Amino acid sequence: MPSFDAVSKVDLMELDNALNTAQKELNQRYDFRGTNTLLERTPEGIILRSSDEPRAKAALTVLRERMAKRGLSQRCLDPQDIDAAGGQTVRQLLLIKQGIETETGKKMVKALKDNKLKVQGQIQDEQVRVTGKNRDDLQAAIALFRREDFGLDLQFINFRD
Repeated sequence: MPSFDAVSKVDLMELDNALNTAQKELNQRYDFRGTNTLLERTPEGIILRSSDEPRAKAALTVLRERMAKRGLSQRCLDPQDIDAAGGQTVRQLLLIKQGIETETGKKMVKALKDNKLKVQGQIQDEQVRVTGKNRDDLQAAIALFRREDFGLDLQFINFRD
């Protein structure tokens, strides 16, 4: 039976490249001199440190621009609140969203059923597997997922006939 997997993944190498180019730009820009603005990737996400809140927001904008140039989706970042750190600095954690949560997976399967497509959806770990009898039904399911907004950047992998 033909099938495919709908996943939400981030290319971490491209994200690292975007982080490095954004950090280089922040180091070279005149308005960031002496602010000690820093971007670093940690296991929990990206940590943005700066001297004040407007500069932290500007650094986030620079990072988003670099991600766009690298072809990364803006939806993978989940910025948390800006917190005061030690001294005169602020800190912001940017979570990297990967995988499809169970609730979002349920919405995706429900959308398949509501549109009466001749496919079945299963939630497996952090992905949704869609199976059907022919390729055209699967392509209709992909078109449906692209049309609907689930708040994720979806990729479709393992398309099998």
